Amino acid sequence: MIQFAGIALILIGIYGLMTTKHMIKLIIALNVLELGANIFIISVGFVKNGLAPILTADVPSDLLNFVDPLPQAMVLTAIVIGFGATALGLAVARKVYGKYQTYDLSVIGGEE
Repeated sequence: MIQFAGIALILIGIYGLMTTKHMIKLIIALNVLELGANIFIISVGFVKNGLAPILTADVPSDLLNFVDPLPQAMVLTAIVIGFGATALGLAVARKVYGKYQTYDLSVIGGEE
């Protein structure tokens, strides 16, 4: 069920990227898309009643109901990359606003 929430957020982010020409709204749409992708990846790696993937003497060897740690590591990396991309996008938007006094890409590009 949570996979559908992730897919819905991805679709909302794509819709936001395709329909707006405002730079700040584009950055927010990109963050929504990233959040949806992260939720989807984490939900794929979820195992109900799963254990941490650490083999100890307490865990029977025949019980292999472990949670996959790879999606968690990928999402952690994606969060850091997304933070950097957002910071860079906001810095570029600030510089563009300083030069053109607008965030609208149709005005900046000369499109009419």
